[in-house]
Amino acid sequence: MKKWFVLLILIILLAIVFGWWAFKEKKPKFVTLMTHDSFAASEELLSQLEKEFGFELKILKSGDAGAALNQAILSKENPLADVFFGVDNTFMSRALDADIFIPYTSPHLQHIPESLKLDGSNRLLPVDYGDVCLNYDIAWFNQKGIRPPRGLADLIAPVYKSLTVIQNPATSSPGLAFLFATVGTYGQDGFLDYWEKLRHNDVYVTNGWSDAYYGKFTRAKGGTRPIVVSYASSPAAEIFYSEKKVQKAPTGAVLSKGSAYRQIEFVGILRGTQKLDLAQTLVDFMLSPAFQKEIPLHMWVFPANSQTPLPDLFREHAQQSQEPVMLSPQLIQAKRERWIEAWTERVLR
Repeated sequence: MKKWFVLLILIILLAIVFGWWAFKEKKPKFVTLMTHDSFAASEELLSQLEKEFGFELKILKSGDAGAALNQAILSKENPLADVFFGVDNTFMSRALDADIFIPYTSPHLQHIPESLKLDGSNRLLPVDYGDVCLNYDIAWFNQKGIRPPRGLADLIAPVYKSLTVIQNPATSSPGLAFLFATVGTYGQDGFLDYWEKLRHNDVYVTNGWSDAYYGKFTRAKGGTRPIVVSYASSPAAEIFYSEKKVQKAPTGAVLSKGSAYRQIEFVGILRGTQKLDLAQTLVDFMLSPAFQKEIPLHMWVFPANSQTPLPDLFREHAQQSQEPVMLSPQLIQAKRERWIEAWTERVLR
């Protein structure tokens, strides 16, 4: 009788273990990606990820890049996600100093140019890059018979008075990048004098990119300013989203030496993830050509992986500066808040 009882107990235990194992196997696996609101990917791509690797991607959009990073830092003891995408070189040192990422050397790093690898510890891996620069309305300048600006110095000339709209660097990522471009061009001792002259030439400041591009820029209905801070890829986007089929971009980008600032965006695995293998798989996927080929026409920047072919529209109409401004993450971390405060005092008050 005792043998049968012991056997029955063993059968029950095996059934419990098998049931738990079966439940665990059937339970869908997922990885959470924390990112900024501008992240975009097609449903087809996300389906490919799920089919190929057997897990679902949950996307946690958390405001602009700065706000999303703040949330990641504040929740470091109990991370909200497994992977974070969207730290750029303007916030890189802050992210690394907060120690919220763990190192990972993806095999795809071999196809990424050394100029984009700013973190030797591989806690942050490059995903994309693009240049923040001046854009101008070609038709407006043709109609007025005025030469479009060729560099930052033109904006303070009398003929360009009241023509420029920029974004506040305290509230806007492209606004901050443009501020860094002026620091790189005029130096830490001279950039505020440049902004003083720009202020006297009636520059208009908005809180964000949308307010500037879709509100004050002459390409927008009711806009009165034919020069705006945007991206070197914006002319390609103008063609892509045009209601009428056009062959030539209606806007131009100013990419002369010192007039553009190169932004690089990174991905990293958050410290504390319980899904390290899946997180590494997601990072590998984001650096692979399968993901990278979608970046140009979804997020309007260049893919970091040099093996990624560009779509025709992007190759023909999106541009890059040959001599962009790039400040070291360490310098930015040390001076960013001081520069913003000084800019605010000189330009807005």
